[in-house]
Amino acid sequence: MLIGVTREIKPQEFRVGLTPESVAELVHHGHRVLVQTQAGAGIGAQDQDYQAAGAELAADAATVFARGELIVKVKEPQAAERAWLRPGQVLFTYLHLAPDPEQARDLLASGAVCIAYETVTDAQGGLPLLRPMSQVAGRLSVQAGAWALQAGNGGRGLLLGGVPGVAPARVLILGGGVVGFNAAQMAVGLQADLTILDRAPAVLERLANHFGASARVLFSSRAVLQAQVAAADLVIGAVLIPGAATPRLVSRAQLATMNPGAVLVDVAIDQGGCFETSRPTTHAQPTYVVDGIVHYCVANMPGAVPRTSAYALNHATLPAVLALADQGWRRALADDPHLRAGLNCCAGRVTHPAVAAALGYDLTPAQTLLGEG
Repeated sequence: MLIGVTREIKPQEFRVGLTPESVAELVHHGHRVLVQTQAGAGIGAQDQDYQAAGAELAADAATVFARGELIVKVKEPQAAERAWLRPGQVLFTYLHLAPDPEQARDLLASGAVCIAYETVTDAQGGLPLLRPMSQVAGRLSVQAGAWALQAGNGGRGLLLGGVPGVAPARVLILGGGVVGFNAAQMAVGLQADLTILDRAPAVLERLANHFGASARVLFSSRAVLQAQVAAADLVIGAVLIPGAATPRLVSRAQLATMNPGAVLVDVAIDQGGCFETSRPTTHAQPTYVVDGIVHYCVANMPGAVPRTSAYALNHATLPAVLALADQGWRRALADDPHLRAGLNCCAGRVTHPAVAAALGYDLTPAQTLLGEG
């Protein structure tokens, strides 16, 4: 199979879909890989590194899309890239379609086979291709929040861990999944005053057992949520519903209860965000202020550390890329229900229930399409 890799064009996105090491594995399996020149520059991978791994080079993305049977990316295709997709071509990347009806319309119109990293599952009910970026984003969220709390960046002028005689900043994490857990590890390490909210009893027990006296772990009732938001200096939104739009947990009215200069970091912004006042920002302009509260809503947070992120992502995605290339997408998806869960749209039809519900499309189960033709 001919696998294509392009340079990411989303603003301030420096990750790459395949590292040279991943390319070498694919070539070893008998596949051809076509890489756009400078695609890996953001992680320090030069064109000659890809050539040494066995890749061919293409001067532009249009050539890669025109020739590639399987396109492996990091972020959702931008409008110009979506115009190059064709029926039967396989796109494997993060999509986050629920809050993005324009992208969904274009992907459906293309007739391409669109498989989303973020909805691929595993036998334990996890999201293995989202997990590494959730780990990165969770850890970065505390760094970003600490930066935004500095007075020069619009914040309250607080040091997360305080100093002897001065109280630490109060950090609230909404959600105890992979993002929340990794954010909590960082917050504890920086000696912040930490509270974590969740609603799942098993998650609450796991967090309480892990962090002990280093964090307050509370059930997220409406009353508890309101009280904790009002008291927090930094709130990290770490809620995820696979494939679906994120629920809005903090309203604009609640901002008035917070201290001026407090910070909201919305890690869920890719799925629409969990604060009513959230809107996507970029690494170039990461924050804005609403009612005196600083919002950090960068939609590709792991892109700030592209080398760490790209290698972590490749370690998770490479087995799936190999399956798609070795077996073809129909056989790979038919044989593996967890990879099949990643199919969001195919041949002009929506195949993921959460995406269909969020965007108002009729659902065509993936198995139905796999049984056709």
